[in-house]
Amino acid sequence: MINLNRSVSIWIVLSLFLSLFLSKAEVITLTPETFSDKVKEKDTAWFVKFCVPWCKHCKNLGTLWEEVGKAMEGEDEIEVGEVDCGASKSVCSKADIHSYPTFKLFFDGEEVAKYQGPRDVESLKAFVLDEAEKAAAKAQLGYDRDL
Repeated sequence: MINLNRSVSIWIVLSLFLSLFLSKAEVITLTPETFSDKVKEKDTAWFVKFCVPWCKHCKNLGTLWEEVGKAMEGEDEIEVGEVDCGASKSVCSKADIHSYPTFKLFFDGEEVAKYQGPRDVESLKAFVLDEAEKAAAKAQLGYDRDL
């Protein structure tokens, strides 16, 4: 006879283990309703991928953006987002998106950099960390002048 409590315990442990390793990385989908408010968050950098579902270059990224999101977990004041330009045309028009995929960094609501380098996790992470630090320093100088 199988011990029911032991079976339930094993199932719970297995479920937790799988959820830790199979969970989707922290990439936030931005829409016309959420984009402006999110990228305007004070002292927060938003690294955003703009894509459309039919774009072969976007499809070729595979899980890269989720991997970037995972790599950025734990970085204070940096968020990773994505916009489906097919469903959110107004956001992409406002962000001046003309090709796919496009990667942009926003800080305090302003576009501060457009990424045009290699498409690998290490390069993307190095870019966002460097540019976010520059944007934060520049913003701090502006805050200090206002005082």
